[in-house]
Amino acid sequence: MPATQAFWETKSLAEMSQAEWESLCDGCGRCCLHKIVDKDSGQTFHTNVACRLLDPQTCRCSHYAQRQRWVPECRILSPQTVGQAGWLPRSCAYRRLHEGRGLAGWHPLVSGDPETVHRAGISVRGCVVSEELVPLDRLDDHIIDWIIS
Repeated sequence: MPATQAFWETKSLAEMSQAEWESLCDGCGRCCLHKIVDKDSGQTFHTNVACRLLDPQTCRCSHYAQRQRWVPECRILSPQTVGQAGWLPRSCAYRRLHEGRGLAGWHPLVSGDPETVHRAGISVRGCVVSEELVPLDRLDDHIIDWIIS
């Protein structure tokens, strides 16, 4: 009997249930970091400054269900908007699947272990500072090059 393929290998992002969609988040926390967009070039620069709602240990939002209540500018990702979210890191499962690259071996859905994203050095655990400690006019002092794809 052939092995059953995983849902992310057989369904498009738009075909996934809400639970399947949510399970794609690997818990890296990189989407919760402030970004700077160059007005002239459109280039996005990532920082190590995290949203105040990001738990730096779990790399998850501490108020996920109500995040827009606390942070109105928080972007809600959907199958319809993921293609326009160039600010997502190349390692992001949503971006990887949208681009046809599949999930990485360290992704918890592949490994079966939510800690692999941290052990692989993909997450922001131990690498961020809260926005509460950094004046927004000093974000450019916190630009970081996330080279992992």
